[in-house]
Amino acid sequence: MRDLAFIAFLAAIFGLGFRRPFIFVLAYVYIDVVSPQRMSYFLLNAFPISAMAVGFAVLAWLAFDDKKDTRVAPRQGLMLALLAYCYWTTTKADFPIDAAFKWDWVWKALAFAIFLPLTLRTKLRIEALLLFMLLSVATIIISGGVKTALGGGGYGQLKLIVDNNSGLFEGSIISAVAICIIPLILWFTRFGTIFPPDWRVKLFGYALIFACLLMPVGTEARTGLVCIALLAVLMLRDVKRRMLYVGGAALLGLAAIPFLPTAFTERMDTIRTYQADASASTRIEVWKWTWNYVKDHPFGGGFEAYRQNEIKYDKISVVGEGANLTVVRTPEIDKARAYHSAFFEMLGEQGWPGFILWLMIHIGGIVRMEVLRRRYWKAQSDQTPDQAWISPLATALQHAHMIYLLGSLFVGIALNPFVYMLVGAQIGLDTYLARKRAEEGMQPMRKPRNSPAPAAT
Repeated sequence: MRDLAFIAFLAAIFGLGFRRPFIFVLAYVYIDVVSPQRMSYFLLNAFPISAMAVGFAVLAWLAFDDKKDTRVAPRQGLMLALLAYCYWTTTKADFPIDAAFKWDWVWKALAFAIFLPLTLRTKLRIEALLLFMLLSVATIIISGGVKTALGGGGYGQLKLIVDNNSGLFEGSIISAVAICIIPLILWFTRFGTIFPPDWRVKLFGYALIFACLLMPVGTEARTGLVCIALLAVLMLRDVKRRMLYVGGAALLGLAAIPFLPTAFTERMDTIRTYQADASASTRIEVWKWTWNYVKDHPFGGGFEAYRQNEIKYDKISVVGEGANLTVVRTPEIDKARAYHSAFFEMLGEQGWPGFILWLMIHIGGIVRMEVLRRRYWKAQSDQTPDQAWISPLATALQHAHMIYLLGSLFVGIALNPFVYMLVGAQIGLDTYLARKRAEEGMQPMRKPRNSPAPAAT
């Protein structure tokens, strides 16, 4: 029955795509984020639904979309350069078979992100893309939030729709993504037009935010807690009564502590005592290994280069009470330990050239959203209906990006497809507004209504 339900839903989306071709883009977003083929027993696995969706999207854009004044942003060029460089390192990878497996999904993520802004020619399309992104990832978050609220969860134990610990179904990754989309959810509760922000939309939005905040609790991912802290700081930028906000946030945090599971608070406490935690200790040693590896291999080792590492470290813990405290050092050896950091993932796999390209793509996005935020800031105070939404959306996209970058310090999500959809949305908003400014600049000057008649000659 589940297979039939998925097939009926996808058939409806594809059917609508033949009437409104942009919907093929949205269909690919849904398939890439939710991965319904992973939940299918047989039927969906028999068809390459992801390739079908992106193929229809590209063909529809070529056949029907208006190409007039098509703009290509510099960051699309950077992503193309990164794509080419990743291909080159894959051909020379230290582990060719493993590298080829990762390349198979990386090139698709980058290629779609390069193509995506070309389709975002209207405000409606930008909003529809973001809405599909949020609702798609919400299917994972709501499931995890409900299980957490009912007492489920635990580190490595929370099952998110399917029993698959990869991509957005991995605990630390979904925790970081769940927190980074909160600014976008808040934007939809104020400025959405596909679903006008009435009490029902606001109720769903706030409930989804609550589910997002539950994800770090259910997964016991320390990354999520760090992302929540950054979100709280970033929201200070637009709060009018900042002291009241700080006091309320602190009070809410203290009030929530008694309701948190003991296992969650104990795991969060390891942030301070990271040397006693094997997971945290190995990360630091892997980062040291990666730094030393790049000294000898400045162009990286290709995808999955971490598989050759062998690290030795001491797990440090303090036992005893009062004056009888003893420091215990336990020697540990680990091999093929993953990077657990997008920054070191890019550095180890793609070397300095790939790392610099990656940084330019993401820092460029934060800078461009800040430019748009400031350029259209006055539209909010002037109550300009057709522009009041722009600065808040640029801010939401910027904050989402910054939270992702912080979370990626501790999670290997350097080339995660969802994040590059976010980058594509940023570029789409930027190029759409550039076209609008160009169109307004080309409009003929109108004579003022009450201007005096020209003198007779």
